[in-house]
Amino acid sequence: MPAKKKVDTEQDVIVNVKLSELHPFKNHPFKVLDDELMQQTIDSISQVGVLSPAVVRPDPGGGYEVISGHRRLYACEAAGLETMPVIVKDLTDDEAVISMVDSNLQRENILPSERALAYKMKMETLKHQGKRSDLTSVQNGQKLWAAEKLAQDTGESATQIRRYIRMAELIP
Repeated sequence: MPAKKKVDTEQDVIVNVKLSELHPFKNHPFKVLDDELMQQTIDSISQVGVLSPAVVRPDPGGGYEVISGHRRLYACEAAGLETMPVIVKDLTDDEAVISMVDSNLQRENILPSERALAYKMKMETLKHQGKRSDLTSVQNGQKLWAAEKLAQDTGESATQIRRYIRMAELIP
């Protein structure tokens, strides 16, 4: 059993998990680039270890699905580590998508295509959360609400969110 270490936030527990037990989030829209920034991350992890644990969720098929920390996982593999500190959370599919998108949108260098796919994923998740409103609202009411909610979360306008999502449809 991995060693556990208590964290003060929301009763999260940090555990060290073998890298072989970690796999990427399904349809993860953000690419892990082997660039200068990644080399800096690898060097940092080689020198001082992983300072911020990744967030994962148990996978029914075995192992853990990485919600946030794909770059750290890549850097740990490149640095030759066997384990990585993670926080294991029991998240629904919707909660996992929202957490993955929100944690990655904070990065500085995001391609427009990555942002478009992330917005699309989060928008689809937001559209099927909550109470059913299609019985009394107009056909586009629910989509409008999701775009406005996403706009509030990201600081973009609802129109810009819709543009990104349309752009996501152009990606093969």
